Amino acid sequence: MTRKLFGTDGVRGKINIFPLTAEIALKLGQATAIILRKRAAGKEYKNGKKRPKVVIGKDTRISGYIYEYALTSGLCSCGTDVYLVGPLPTPAIAHLTKSFGADAGIVISASHNPATDNGIKFFDSESFKLPDAEEEEIEKMVFGGIDTSGFDMKKVGKAYRIDDAAGRYIEYCKSTIFNASLSPFKLVIDCANGAAYKVAQRIFLELGAEVIVIGNTPNGFNINEGCGCLNLNALKETVLKNKADIGIGLDGDADRVMLVDEKGEIVDGDEIMAISASYMKEKGLLKNNKIVATVMSNIGFDIAMKKQGIKVEKTDVGDRYVIEKMRNLSAELGGEQSGHIIFLKHITTGDGIITALQVLMAMKHYKKLLSELKKCMTKYPQILINVDVKERKQLEKIKGYNEKIKEIENKLKEDGRILVRYSGTQNCCRVMLEGKDKQEITKYAEEIAKVIKKEIGV
Repeated sequence: MTRKLFGTDGVRGKINIFPLTAEIALKLGQATAIILRKRAAGKEYKNGKKRPKVVIGKDTRISGYIYEYALTSGLCSCGTDVYLVGPLPTPAIAHLTKSFGADAGIVISASHNPATDNGIKFFDSESFKLPDAEEEEIEKMVFGGIDTSGFDMKKVGKAYRIDDAAGRYIEYCKSTIFNASLSPFKLVIDCANGAAYKVAQRIFLELGAEVIVIGNTPNGFNINEGCGCLNLNALKETVLKNKADIGIGLDGDADRVMLVDEKGEIVDGDEIMAISASYMKEKGLLKNNKIVATVMSNIGFDIAMKKQGIKVEKTDVGDRYVIEKMRNLSAELGGEQSGHIIFLKHITTGDGIITALQVLMAMKHYKKLLSELKKCMTKYPQILINVDVKERKQLEKIKGYNEKIKEIENKLKEDGRILVRYSGTQNCCRVMLEGKDKQEITKYAEEIAKVIKKEIGV
């Protein structure tokens, strides 16, 4: 069986269990350092005159210390300097990697997952996630053995603690809206007890908003616990209690955001993209009138964009696929229903804070409440059923599947959509239907799920 380290978003897993052990983290650091030195062989690093440098940041999980120091040790042992910036959002590491002129950036985070998990993900020198080929090269070295005997005391790297890293990111976020005043907005921010707990409040306060913050007391164990963008109850309550204009729900590493309007209703990634696309088009900022979304985006989003003459390009689920297509198409805006929104002019990954700033600028421009702005699209009811499976048989070869899909498509016509796919992280098949009538699409989804379960269900 082939051993695998990298998934769709770096190396993920339970702490101290393969692949997320201190030993693997050490080797990941060594392999990365050697690859960086090979890449620049004969150039500025020749004869050790200048060492490659890597930025390392993390979220607030207690296990972050394990991987921070193991990676640092591995990188330094193979002649690479390390800039340690401490707990900061994933997009902050992406920005700082480019700002510092570093050769790579590393984020220690499991994003929206619980504190029992962690992860290690990499950015290249341009702050984009590593291509598959480079991840495979790192894997090969980790499993194949690494010789560090050639790095004597004159060639090993150094580690530096960067004290002003948070300030640099704060100033950058503010600059994305040209330091425009956010007075008299009243905001509630839920930092998910995660990486944004220090910076988020300061950014909005310094721009003149009235800010109430929750989920900003991390203890190493409570990241994403009953808070943040996956659990918006506390945010809704706080918005309504304080009569705030908007609630901003971040996840553990602050690369995702879900909003709550002044009525306490959720505004998801599709609605955020619809608002942002409309605003950007009006301002002449939506390059080629294109936006990139995933196959999970609501059909109501597609309809709304079509009415505005904005072309929606679709990709597989996962922000790395969205960003890849955005780069290929020179698109400025893309994202996922789950809240990964990418404004490529400003940042190379999802950024919950920058996204919230852009929505606030749209509210200010239109002089409208968030509940009014989100009416630019009408969400269709969406039903998702997960079917646990024992094997991943080609869907078209499942008995009765094609006939059932065709039958339901004929009933839905242009007023609905069917999406059936296997999960990328679990042994299950996801059956998703959209349509005008929730009761009707629920019945159709159950019919499809029954056909799949009969043949390959657990």
